[in-house]
Amino acid sequence: MPSYRAFLPMLCLLTGLHAASAQAAAPLPALGATPKETTVSGLSSGAFMAAQFSVIHSASIRGAGIVAGGPYYCAGLGSGSGAERFMATASGDCMHPEGPAPSGAMAWIGAQKAAEKGYIDAVENVKRQRLYIFTGAADSIVWPKVVAQTREFYRSAGVPDEQVRYVDNVNAGHALITANPKDVPCADNAPPNLNNCGFIQSHDILRHLYGPLKAPASEATGRIVDFDQTEFIDSTDYTGLSDVGHVYIPKSCEKGGCRVHVAFHGCTQEDNRIGDRYYTTTGYNELADTNRIIVLYPQIRTNEARNPMGCWDFWGYSSANPARPDFFKKSAPQSAAVFSMLQQLYTPLPASAKPLKP
Repeated sequence: MPSYRAFLPMLCLLTGLHAASAQAAAPLPALGATPKETTVSGLSSGAFMAAQFSVIHSASIRGAGIVAGGPYYCAGLGSGSGAERFMATASGDCMHPEGPAPSGAMAWIGAQKAAEKGYIDAVENVKRQRLYIFTGAADSIVWPKVVAQTREFYRSAGVPDEQVRYVDNVNAGHALITANPKDVPCADNAPPNLNNCGFIQSHDILRHLYGPLKAPASEATGRIVDFDQTEFIDSTDYTGLSDVGHVYIPKSCEKGGCRVHVAFHGCTQEDNRIGDRYYTTTGYNELADTNRIIVLYPQIRTNEARNPMGCWDFWGYSSANPARPDFFKKSAPQSAAVFSMLQQLYTPLPASAKPLKP
């Protein structure tokens, strides 16, 4: 059986450099955000995380944008035993399977079993969610037949077709799509996996998840705030989370009452590789600016031994026992941390709140 390190390079792609320090980051502010209007999205491992998080916490999440990602519990649908089983499935069948992709219908059965055991929220909540699901026709990293099973997961869950936007007719590579001339050509499968296909995918995601929105700002005028992620890590073990995360706060949201969207970067897209490109150039902030949406950009940190590509955990590398992982449960360190970040954003503004510093 190939080693863990042999599998990981297949999970993601390589990109560029930037780092931040927890000592320089302030606590995540309380912003009095609206709990019932939270949505998530992500690319690649971030897409797996968006699907995973939105099912685990389905009572709290209104919808998910899944770009080049498989269904909830995908890595648990393989055969074999031990930690190698989950790693092999994540890097093989959940990305480019030689045979059929892991079944979305079986993943739904896994979700039902997890809910019965109290590991996740009641799965009946999934039926009310709105889903944007995208697979690029030229994606050679996570094949379209894998993403098609994400659609089958939600069909099995009974989500009405009108709540799902499934896009598979764009000749895009493995990337979050932009209209930025400096980004990678549309059909490429290359770092930093931000591809110029002539449209802004983040806008499509937010419009589908929330319904009609105002036109985006020509330039974002809110604040990017670096915050200390370590206060949300309830473990002395390795979790994969970086010390610092980022949040975009429109001016209109500094007094409370805004919605929250969580944007999960993909593998090798964390800030210590590509700087601020994921959280300043992908279009989320400009649309958030005019529609009172706070955008949370949590960050993963590369670890040479356990997570050399800086991926979100959808197979168990952050679990205390990777042979019996909890990546699909509320107890998963990364899901628990992001959920706690959201609780902080929902916390009412203090009466003596001072203006935020970028």
